[in-house]
Amino acid sequence: MPKISEAKREERRAEIMAAALRCFGRSGYQRTTMADIISESGLSAGAIYLYFSGKQELLKAVAERVLDDRRAELSAAGQTHVLSPAEIVRTLASGVRANAPLDVLIQTWGEATVDPELRAILQGVLGRVRATVSTALTRWAEVNETRLGMPAAEWAGAATPILMSIIPGFALQLTIVDDFDEKAFLGHLTAVLPHP
Repeated sequence: MPKISEAKREERRAEIMAAALRCFGRSGYQRTTMADIISESGLSAGAIYLYFSGKQELLKAVAERVLDDRRAELSAAGQTHVLSPAEIVRTLASGVRANAPLDVLIQTWGEATVDPELRAILQGVLGRVRATVSTALTRWAEVNETRLGMPAAEWAGAATPILMSIIPGFALQLTIVDDFDEKAFLGHLTAVLPHP
């Protein structure tokens, strides 16, 4: 049997995750079955289970990819200069808008409130995003510590969960509110959040 290359393995994993996302988007995580994902992918059950043990592992992989991509974008943006809180939120919000399946994210967040295993998966992934946001906020607070009136690490620790909560609100409004003005939202971040 010929060996499959790592690039081909990653391509196949991405193909399966894309099929799972389409199913989650149509039916929600709870109502999607592995049979649905297998059918959507056009692959055999054996091929799917070669890469993922089940629906939870698939959701974890999808969530990790979506959120880890946002982390990478934020880290890359912070390489050129110290990001302000508004720039941090704008970077995350723009990345979520452009690359994340918002309806699936919102469904997943909701289902995590009643599914302890799903909650644990999301806590792990969000913990990594939170650490990246905290690092970026600490860098900004160190430059602006005198103005903030408290130690940079303390300010960043308090600000991180607040900034993290803006992204779900952005995604929810973008998905549900018909007249939500995305451009105005992103444009007014600088007026609302601390900046130099």
